Amino acid sequence: MTLFPAALARRLLSRNAMLLAGAGIVLLMSLAAILAPWITPYDPSALNVDAILRPPSLAHPFGTDQLGRDILARMLFGGRVSLWVGFVAVGLSAAIGIALGLAAGYFGGLVDEVVMRFVDIMLCFPSFFLILAVIAFLEPSLTNIMVVIGLTSWMGVARLVRAETLSLRRRDFVSAARLAGAGPARIMLRHILPNALAPVLVSATLGVAGAILVESSLSFLGLGVQPPMPSWGNILMQGKDVLEIAPWMSTFPGLAILITVLGYNLLGEALRDRFDPRLRDE
Repeated sequence: MTLFPAALARRLLSRNAMLLAGAGIVLLMSLAAILAPWITPYDPSALNVDAILRPPSLAHPFGTDQLGRDILARMLFGGRVSLWVGFVAVGLSAAIGIALGLAAGYFGGLVDEVVMRFVDIMLCFPSFFLILAVIAFLEPSLTNIMVVIGLTSWMGVARLVRAETLSLRRRDFVSAARLAGAGPARIMLRHILPNALAPVLVSATLGVAGAILVESSLSFLGLGVQPPMPSWGNILMQGKDVLEIAPWMSTFPGLAILITVLGYNLLGEALRDRFDPRLRDE
C-alpha cells in the first residue's frame, strides 16, 4: 500500500518515537540498577527501627517498609535481580531455541518432525503454570528461577529460527558454501545464523519483559527470590499487608515493573517494525 508523503512521515515519526521511548526507558532502568550503590546511600537490607513505615520524604524518597528499610534502595538493588533474571533466562532460551531451530530447518525430515512435535507438546502447557509446577518441586532460588524460565520459553525462538533457516538454506550463498566443502555446522553457524538473527533479537527483547513479569509473579507468590534479597516482586508482596496504611510500598515496585515491561515491549515492537519488510512497506 502506497502512502502519501505526509502519512508516510507520520508513520516513520511514530515508529522512531516508539523506538526512542523504548530504548530510553530500557537504558534508564538499566543504568539505575547498575549505578545503585552510587545513587542511594542506604543498604537495602539495613534495618532501622526508628524509621518504620515512613512515608516518602527527602530522606527516603520512596518511603520505608515494615523494618525501616529504604524502599528506593531496595528497588534499585531489586532492579538488578529482575533485570539479571530477564537477561539470563532469555539468553538460555535463545541458545536452546537457536540450536533446535537451526537443526530442524537445515536438516528437515525426521529431525524437523521430532523437534517441531516436541515444540507442539511444550506449547500445549500454559508456560506460567508449567513454571509453577517445576518451581514447586525445587528450592526457591535465583538460579532455579532463571534456569526454569529459560527452559520453558524457548519454543517461539525455535519456530522463528526454523522458518528463517528453511528460507535461507535454499539461497545461493548457502549452496556455494556447500559446494566449497563447508560442513553443516559451519554453514549453519557462519552463513545461516547471522542472517536469521533479526527476528531472534525482537523475540529476545520481548522475552526480557516476559521473564521480568514471571519472576515478579513468582516472587510475589513466595516462590521466587527469597528475602532478604530484594526484588520488585517480593517488595510488592510485602507491601500488600500494609496497603491501607503504607500504599507507597506497593505503588513504586508496581510502577517499576509496569514501566520496565512497557519499555521492553515498545523497543521490541519498534525493532519488529524495522526488521519486518512487510511492515516497513505498508
